[in-house]
Amino acid sequence: MMPFSDEDLCVAVKNFLPSIEEYVKSHEGTMGFLGVKNGTAYVELGGTCNGCSMSTMTTKMVIQKKLRELIHPELNVESIFPGQEDQLPEGLVSC
Repeated sequence: MMPFSDEDLCVAVKNFLPSIEEYVKSHEGTMGFLGVKNGTAYVELGGTCNGCSMSTMTTKMVIQKKLRELIHPELNVESIFPGQEDQLPEGLVSC
């Protein structure tokens, strides 16, 4: 069980993502933070990341790994691509 509320996680993720975003930008990709639901942070990957076969690896091995180190080891990160916003869960907490 995550010891933080989605609202608290939203603020923490929003504060730490800019440092991680540099990696995505170095590969000519873009990343936007969409919000948090039930301990999972949702990001949108665009640019060269949009449809890239390595985008799942980027999400899990770069973004999620670093956020787990900085915030909490049970934090999950899921990514979507532009135009897939209908795949976001209802009640997403944005900040």
